[in-house]
Amino acid sequence: MRVLVVEDDDMLREAVVAVLQEEFYVVEEAGTGSEGLYKALQGIYDLVVLDIMLPEMSGLVIVKKIRAKGNSIPILLLTARDTVEDRVAGLEAGADDYLIKPFAVPELLARVKALLRRSGSVGHEGELAYGSIIIQAKSKDAFINEAPLHLTVKEYELLEFLIINREQILTREQIYDRIWGLESDTTISIVDLYIHYLRKKLAPYGQETLIQTIRGAGFILKEN
Repeated sequence: MRVLVVEDDDMLREAVVAVLQEEFYVVEEAGTGSEGLYKALQGIYDLVVLDIMLPEMSGLVIVKKIRAKGNSIPILLLTARDTVEDRVAGLEAGADDYLIKPFAVPELLARVKALLRRSGSVGHEGELAYGSIIIQAKSKDAFINEAPLHLTVKEYELLEFLIINREQILTREQIYDRIWGLESDTTISIVDLYIHYLRKKLAPYGQETLIQTIRGAGFILKEN
């Protein structure tokens, strides 16, 4: 699971990032509102942890801009304000939950897990499933009807991303940024290569057609 943490307090941001990484989340961070909005709109995250009081652009404005783009990514607001009006404003802007500062680590983790379960990004036991495919996030194993698929790390990450966004078109750019990262020295053609690899792993079980190519757009995981 990939989480974006947007917080301008360096010490708090580093602490939240460290806590999430200890739980095996892949975490990226931003220290300003504009940087946070830019990263959030890339569409490669499963959750955004977002401070309200940010330089350059407030968290509430960021939430509204994300929702205006039709992006339904779960958003957890961090706020030092504890009034009913402030909490209502955050939820009405489009946030999914809020956490009052200072907060306890177990509560942060519980709310993160709850939002990911609610969005269908992770099951109660850390599993994801689509059709006969089951993947286990902690061990990074994948199975079809209990038979192991023996995926490489990148193949697993690709399948996980497709399942999280099942029945939604993913562009090559989104897949590339999510799996290989913006700083990778590979070219975007590697996406097609790994789609081919993944289909070959699914073929013995008659599941290769689950990954469909949408000409001019990208790929979609969808049952025929």
